[in-house]
Amino acid sequence: MTTIRIASYNTRDFLEDPYAAARVVRAIDPDVLCLQEVPRRLFSTRRVANFARNCGMSWTGRHRGSGGTTIFTSERVDVVESIHHRLRVARLERTRGFAVARVSAPGCEPVAVASVHLSLHAHERAAHARVILQTINVGGEVVLAGDLNEGDSGEAWKAFAGVMRLVSPLTPTYPATRPRKVLDVIFASAGLQAEPHVDLPIAEADLIAGSDHRPTWVDLTLQEPTAPPTAP
Repeated sequence: MTTIRIASYNTRDFLEDPYAAARVVRAIDPDVLCLQEVPRRLFSTRRVANFARNCGMSWTGRHRGSGGTTIFTSERVDVVESIHHRLRVARLERTRGFAVARVSAPGCEPVAVASVHLSLHAHERAAHARVILQTINVGGEVVLAGDLNEGDSGEAWKAFAGVMRLVSPLTPTYPATRPRKVLDVIFASAGLQAEPHVDLPIAEADLIAGSDHRPTWVDLTLQEPTAPPTAP
């Protein structure tokens, strides 16, 4: 049995202290890190690459059209495929998108992991949730992580919960200074087992300085390939 740690973190375009945010990531030590609100425009590739290096993680180097979402990985997993998708938004609204990476750990089936950051508008969130689910539910186990910008009464949350289950703790993540809202969550498909949540020694000063959101994380046990039947 192999367990990997998946984390989600909205980094607010590095407008806070990216070095504090990197220390937060290192304290979590995830195998897969789903990011939201990473820089998207001028010199963004260099800035995101520098952040990945400071986190001690790897990055594919591509996030064009992702609406500021992307995925980092540790050396403990392999990236089979990495794709970034754009979502349709109203004119003059912030661009939206989602990143999907298929990752595998030694001896385990690949898992599709999606990093999402939904709209501030309820009707767009619901529409985006439908598009995301159509894209990622194509066979195999799936993890969806990100900033939903709504709670469990929202239509997008309900859509994700209808085909997956919530595996991250219902611990408020926003705002970072005094969290009151559960906006950052992780869902997983039925074949992935969530281990009991582990609290980690993360410096409170870094959590406050790194972003206006706090991260969330979960340890998931992956499936091993099914052995073919033995010939009689």
